[in-house]
Amino acid sequence: MIKRDKIERPAVARGFLIAAGLLAMAASLPASADVKAGVDAWSRGEYKKAVESWRPLAIAGDADAQFNLGQAYKLGRGVPVDLALAEEWYRKAAMQGHIQAEDAYGLTLFQNNKRTEAVAWLERSAARSEPRAQLVLGTMLFNGDSVKKDWVRAYALLTRSAASGLPQGAQTLAQMDQYIPSDVRQQGIALARQYEAAADRPHDTPDLAGQGSSGVRGTELPASTYAGDSDTRPALAAQKQPTKRPVKPVPVLQASNAIEPPAQRGSEGPPPAAVGKGWRVQFGAFRDAGNARGLWQQLQAKVGMLGPLKPYYVPSGTLTKLQAGPIATRADAARLCSDVQQGVPGTPCVPIAP
Repeated sequence: MIKRDKIERPAVARGFLIAAGLLAMAASLPASADVKAGVDAWSRGEYKKAVESWRPLAIAGDADAQFNLGQAYKLGRGVPVDLALAEEWYRKAAMQGHIQAEDAYGLTLFQNNKRTEAVAWLERSAARSEPRAQLVLGTMLFNGDSVKKDWVRAYALLTRSAASGLPQGAQTLAQMDQYIPSDVRQQGIALARQYEAAADRPHDTPDLAGQGSSGVRGTELPASTYAGDSDTRPALAAQKQPTKRPVKPVPVLQASNAIEPPAQRGSEGPPPAAVGKGWRVQFGAFRDAGNARGLWQQLQAKVGMLGPLKPYYVPSGTLTKLQAGPIATRADAARLCSDVQQGVPGTPCVPIAP
């Protein structure tokens, strides 16, 4: 009996080892087909089914599934919006070298006010010419926000972001033009050309991973926030110009996502209305159009300068953008945004060109 036990127990142990080995082999098989099935469900609007398809793969370590789960938690599709969970899934995929996850992780760290941690990831993404990372890192460099101030590099990054077609990049670059000296701008343009020559990444990447060549697009992603109900972005507010030139206010990145041009303009009266098409200001974008109308009513009650203006509810995919206008000039639109920020702190406000 003793000899038989010694023989049988290793045999049983070998059975367990064989079974465990088969399970390990199964776990190591490519999961791209299953990830693609989730992407197909997502494209049909079956978000919960997509999430259920990706979750076990993500837990097992599939980077595509981890990134896609981050997207789901960021957008609130199939699951509630949860930026902390989005950040964690992005981190898991990014640590495996998943390019899209690296981009999303840096941007989400920035939005979650972990800006020092975000810098290294934003640098990696900006080096690949990711326009949203260029926008965020450029505004951080402009302000010296968690990085050493560098206006030449800030202007170069915003130049590249704007050249990619990102509207927020072009808008922020236009604001910088008003405050950065021409010699600094020229240095920034020269550096931007070097960045362009070294670019090794296409600008247009899919919003979901593991979809093969189907090219499924999800939703238009905001530049620096993943809140879902807003397309707010880094924007500029007043500070002193750090040069020996005559002192004048210049813009600085603020978490409020609003532009605050030089102060002491609130007493000049409402912005002049433009004839026909004119400038507008935008207060964000909302999945629920009723929320846009509710914000307009709130702003009208607290900001008298909005009285003569007309609200515009502009559809943009699944979102509704709240804008007001028309306004004669960009300067008047910027002044109005300053007054909105004073009347309702934290409200996004961005001038929109005709």
